[in-house]
Amino acid sequence: MLQARNLIKDYRRGRAVDGVDLEVGAGERVALLGPNGAGKTTTLLMCLGVVRPDSGSVQILGHRLPRGRYRAMEQVGFVAGYLPLPERMRVEEYLHMFAHLYGLRDPKAAARRGLERFDVPHLARAMGTELSSGQRTLIGVVKASLHRPRLMVLDEPTASLDPEVALRVRTGLRDLSETDGTSLLVTSHDMVEVERLCDRVVFLSHGQVVANGSVGEIARQFGRDDLEGVFLHLAAASEQSPREAAEQRPLATEASS
Repeated sequence: MLQARNLIKDYRRGRAVDGVDLEVGAGERVALLGPNGAGKTTTLLMCLGVVRPDSGSVQILGHRLPRGRYRAMEQVGFVAGYLPLPERMRVEEYLHMFAHLYGLRDPKAAARRGLERFDVPHLARAMGTELSSGQRTLIGVVKASLHRPRLMVLDEPTASLDPEVALRVRTGLRDLSETDGTSLLVTSHDMVEVERLCDRVVFLSHGQVVANGSVGEIARQFGRDDLEGVFLHLAAASEQSPREAAEQRPLATEASS
């Protein structure tokens, strides 16, 4: 579904992404994790063609970016908790509009299926101003999944959501993956959520991939009990220089062997 090779991106403050390789297979659910400033969002935006890498390559469903971006994005959905929702539109109007933009034959049926998948059909007539922040996020996920994309990219989709709403998001995404075969690429700071949703985890630190594998494999690699322990370890390492952090990575591997 997605293949990124040797992505590099520099900003004035320094190198945000430093040689990242990333793959997402068909039907796979992958988490891209790391402390703040690790390069997660920049990597996602390069994979979507929103930010152009200084070097490296991205292919989505065989389409090389940037030339093939239009064709690739026809089969991709993007969700982020920070994306706005129109306040003076009803939810069903908003979803119908995007269903038309996606070129769907029956926008009303697509909107109804999306709302039912995420267990929120009762929000169809609500105005944007009447939605809580959690409900806005849910509708954003519904919108991004209307056209049954082959790849969903989600940047902190459940940030600041209460457990009940987060469960609806997670359940709907799992159903989308298992029923429609949609691949997921997710960033999150909720390690429990990642363990429940994702098959594989890629950890970034200082803009580089430092771990790639199942939850159990990565926990063992760093000598920790779970993903939260790995995350805290890398967060502490992020306060060090890249060289100091790199020198400590083999120690974590040795501790687990």
